[in-house]
Amino acid sequence: MSLHRLFTHPWLCGLGLMLASVNLSWGTPTKNVLFLIADDLNTLLGCYGDPQARTPNIDRLAARGVRFDRAYCTFPLCGPSRNSMLTGLYPNSTGILANSQVFRQTIPAQISLPQAFRQQGAFVARVGKLYHFSVPNSIGTDGHDDPASWELELNPAGVDRMEEHPHIFSLTPGQFGGTLSWYASPAPAERHTDALHASDAEWVLERCARVGHRPFFLAVGFFRPHTPYVAPKSYFDLYPRDAMRVVPDVAADQADLPAAALGSAKKEQDRMTDDLRREALQAYRASISFMDAQVGRVVAALDRLGLAETTIVVFTSDHGYHTGEHGLWQKLSLFEESTRVPLLIIDPGVSAKGEVARTPVSLIDLYPTLAASAGVTAPSNLQGQDLGPILRNPTLPGRGWALTQVTRGTAKERTFGYTLRTPLWRYTEWDEGRKGRELYDSTKDPRELTNLAEQGSHATTAAALSRELRQAVASTLPAQGIPTVKEGLWMPLLTPP
Repeated sequence: MSLHRLFTHPWLCGLGLMLASVNLSWGTPTKNVLFLIADDLNTLLGCYGDPQARTPNIDRLAARGVRFDRAYCTFPLCGPSRNSMLTGLYPNSTGILANSQVFRQTIPAQISLPQAFRQQGAFVARVGKLYHFSVPNSIGTDGHDDPASWELELNPAGVDRMEEHPHIFSLTPGQFGGTLSWYASPAPAERHTDALHASDAEWVLERCARVGHRPFFLAVGFFRPHTPYVAPKSYFDLYPRDAMRVVPDVAADQADLPAAALGSAKKEQDRMTDDLRREALQAYRASISFMDAQVGRVVAALDRLGLAETTIVVFTSDHGYHTGEHGLWQKLSLFEESTRVPLLIIDPGVSAKGEVARTPVSLIDLYPTLAASAGVTAPSNLQGQDLGPILRNPTLPGRGWALTQVTRGTAKERTFGYTLRTPLWRYTEWDEGRKGRELYDSTKDPRELTNLAEQGSHATTAAALSRELRQAVASTLPAQGIPTVKEGLWMPLLTPP
């Protein structure tokens, strides 16, 4: 029987109609979720106090809920961070420590955050990047996605992917995704990928408002400001190149750092002039502002359709991003710029409005938080905390720390680095301290310019933080060890057979 005849067979069509009419009201989530995530976004936003930022839509969103001032990723790289966030497990428990992998290759039975909502009756849709994509070349595809997580996947590709690659400037010609690259596009905004994401998200929200009886979990993954920094030229015009700052005294800053701390540096960046640094920062900021406009469109649709009062809204990024600090660009360091992410949560009837939570939290906390607020049963092995109490009272301390890890070297000779962020300190160990330690006073030295780890006057503080760090790391390690990635295909299963 041909595939066409199989899928149009009367028996199979009848089964589809029967399944479509099944009442999924058991365990149905009590709230909708709109999950907005940017790619490679740091806190260069107006609501985080950046004076040059032009991000009015994200700023207005922050006024509607709680802004987490000290939110951190678990791993400053797209794939490991996103797998961790969407499974509620630290990278040591997912086994995903690199890009181009998905947790079904290591812990196939784990129920992801969107999958939990889907299993319990929600309509779950994805627009754009939630799990890892190879940006920009995988734009328009499913990337390294998890089919069991979504009922609907939409993968638009705009002019930035389909037409403009030959025009993009790159420090290494022809390379864009992992290399600093940018382009002020003459194409109108509506033709760009992130604008198409916003249009698709509006369409999905319209469908959800029309159906009405079924809650939704809509995840919208914007690609900007990931390299290449492509945005319409009008957004570049918001940021005069000569007004872009260049980080001074990099050599002096690097003098007290262990080599591993600078292990994310790329050789092609050594050739950058100050003019190129200003151009790169201008383009990065332009991409943020363009993404901000698309966030505004999606939130406006939520309001226009009367869905805001029953929908939890999350806005965040997969990790932070360097723009010259410590002589570094992009990600994969354990400094504040690379590990810190914006995090806004608007939970109607729960979250305070326009307030700031200053205690350290983690992206790993999102799964238990959203599940608890929406009445969704979550797996018992989640490793994050429910942020619900902090949403109600942002002065609460919660766990009181956030843990981020990264690796150096190859899979055969891998070195782990871990950093613990507390309200007052950042403490980092490379290879359990054998390859270096770092300690920064976050109150007196927010730019992390002076490493205090080897100063005798701070020995007691360093020792106490080392014990706390190692306890935190131990809590992320499964009894059987870090899972091994199994290569090849796996069978996508919404529920166990």
